[in-house]
Amino acid sequence: MHLNLLIEYLTFLTETDFIHQLKAKSSASYSKLLEDFQHKVFGTCLSFVPNREDAEDIAQEVFVEVFNSIHKFKQESKLATWIYRITTNKCLEFIRKKNAKKRFAFLESLSSNDYNLDKASYFTEINHPGLVLEQKETSEILFLAINKLPEAQRIVFTLNKIDDKSYKEISEITNKSVGSIESLLFRAKKNLQKTLENFYKNQE
Repeated sequence: MHLNLLIEYLTFLTETDFIHQLKAKSSASYSKLLEDFQHKVFGTCLSFVPNREDAEDIAQEVFVEVFNSIHKFKQESKLATWIYRITTNKCLEFIRKKNAKKRFAFLESLSSNDYNLDKASYFTEINHPGLVLEQKETSEILFLAINKLPEAQRIVFTLNKIDDKSYKEISEITNKSVGSIESLLFRAKKNLQKTLENFYKNQE
């Protein structure tokens, strides 16, 4: 059967049956998975790492992990939730590695008086569809501030405010209660407000 016809056939399968096809290493099911999730995963990667080249690399790693680990998937959550969990973890892993090597430009201290936006040339995809701001400079400063947040707050804020995921979706991805998500988001907003106020005060 032609690959396109197989992909169309997979559209009518239940998620359980589709997962069985993935576990059977069906090339059509892999193509269908990429068709359904490629842009969504890339968008989430951009939410955490606003650089096209790095986001593309991370997205590729996500699908390699999905294909290599699908046999371990116990269907305790939706397939999409599991994929977004892998995506979030891969993004955080990337950020931690960059931070450890002292090469991650947007982890520079915002409170430093010698901070220069030239250091933010890393932001090649600052016009993320989930982030509508008038000026690129403002967007860069916001991403810098987000990446100064404690990790749990950064995850929740990024998934909700930039990647436009609901509290319920974030709860499923992070294995935290909706109440915890609300609390983390509240604290993230407070910390961002404080960080941005300090930044602009130092620029005066």
